[in-house]
Amino acid sequence: MAISFPSQSLWLFQGDSITDAGRHRGDDRCLGQGYAARVADRMRQLRPDAGLRFLNRGCSGHRACDLVARWSQDCLDWQPAVVSLLIGINDTWRRYDRQDPTAVEHFAAQVDHLLGQVRRHTSAQLVVLEPFLLPVREGQSSWREDLDPKRAALQALAAHHGATWIPLQPVMDQAAAHGHAADWLHDGVHPTPFGHDLIASEILLRLNVPPSAVCTNESPRSTIVHTGNLVASPAMR
Repeated sequence: MAISFPSQSLWLFQGDSITDAGRHRGDDRCLGQGYAARVADRMRQLRPDAGLRFLNRGCSGHRACDLVARWSQDCLDWQPAVVSLLIGINDTWRRYDRQDPTAVEHFAAQVDHLLGQVRRHTSAQLVVLEPFLLPVREGQSSWREDLDPKRAALQALAAHHGATWIPLQPVMDQAAAHGHAADWLHDGVHPTPFGHDLIASEILLRLNVPPSAVCTNESPRSTIVHTGNLVASPAMR
């Protein structure tokens, strides 16, 4: 499904540390150094006179329950035209590093609430990105037993709420086949610059960006990393 992003509208990126990507708190001009900045940069290059606005509200370490707690202030109040959501890996990770699991039923209920709130209180188009994992550290292969049901639940929720679903696990799997997994996700979870390029490319494809502008997953060594700093201001709430 193509993503529609009209002129003079706001794209809100939501999620955990993968979306956060080192953005500066308190500075809405900063989109971080990840895929959000890459998408914003490319879209402003392609449509310089469209008045496109971008805001990153990803927060490192957050799970779906944390998004529920801040959803009004960090999503609904902005009345965005597009809300993209990447969440789920911390709901898996905490099971293995803190013995604090999130049942798939609870995770799905929380995400259903988030997406339903957007549908009821905004006119935003929803974009749901699939969480992903490439085993890099010892023991990470077993994480898939927890993550895979959450991925399936997210895909079903995206369909239920009429969201654009962007599968990323197959993209990461294909990329890892061309080299080491750590070339793309340095710790098995967090993308390298090349991994962020791949995520941005998948989003840009749904925006009908010409193929020549989309990054390849063939060779991370030849990928040019280019980030942006394009934002919405609080006055745009």
